[in-house]
Amino acid sequence: MAPPRPRTKQATRPRARVAVRAEADAPESQRGGVQSLGRAFGIMEEIARHRDGIGLAELSKRVGLHNSTTFHLVKTMVSLGYVRQLKDSKKYRIGRPLFALAASALDEVEMTSLAEPVLTELSRETGEGTQFAVRSGDTVVILARMSGPGAFQLKDRVGGVRPANCTAIGKIMLSSLTDDQFERFLSRVELKGNTPKSIVNADVLRREVDAVRRAGMAIDDGEFDPELRCVALPVRDFSGQIIGAMGLSGPMWRVSHEVLQKHARVVRAAAARLSAEFGYTGDLEPRSDAAE
Repeated sequence: MAPPRPRTKQATRPRARVAVRAEADAPESQRGGVQSLGRAFGIMEEIARHRDGIGLAELSKRVGLHNSTTFHLVKTMVSLGYVRQLKDSKKYRIGRPLFALAASALDEVEMTSLAEPVLTELSRETGEGTQFAVRSGDTVVILARMSGPGAFQLKDRVGGVRPANCTAIGKIMLSSLTDDQFERFLSRVELKGNTPKSIVNADVLRREVDAVRRAGMAIDDGEFDPELRCVALPVRDFSGQIIGAMGLSGPMWRVSHEVLQKHARVVRAAAARLSAEFGYTGDLEPRSDAAE
């Protein structure tokens, strides 16, 4: 039997030809987009390899691009928040939104399984309905919920979509946006009201979100449902990023403003427990960098 032929570089060529042919078959406008997208991901991957940051010249060298090309791509990623530039050294590092994407991609199923026991305990302790929600585009979606033992519970459902401007859980998610992200939200979303108390004015919503950032909590006082009061607090992941909101809702005749404040302390503790499940090691007190 003849000995096996040694591998050569020829063995890897068919895959390269397929890739080149796929790009060649694409329309010219798409080829440019594919190339830019590929370069952007290559840059992000290289930045991620340098936990202490990497400068523009070194980054350009490692990804094999001209300094000006690398700069323009990184500048776009910085504006979107996926890359950040250190003020002192001017080096680039991965931005927080990527950690949030990683946490979201990990598992809505796991997030739900971790949230449900905490919500169950919270409902049992307060007697009210509880929810855990995450941002979904310009709205929020309820991933998990529990009904309390008390009468007249909010008829919420898992998968239900809620507006961000007139719900406590939505205001928490709006408070997690940067100023630029929030302004873009206002520019593309029509602020609709569910009740006469709903916030439908952009300036009023700006002030409300600023207040939420300072307080570290949000309240819905009959803004989504005229008969309900709600309170919500942020849930953070291992990076400190707000990835969700834990809320509690009850009828106004049972949940006075005083009772709501008492419930808020219990919800804060529950949100802290769930945040710890997601790897967060800090506390949930109001943060000065909430909008960063």
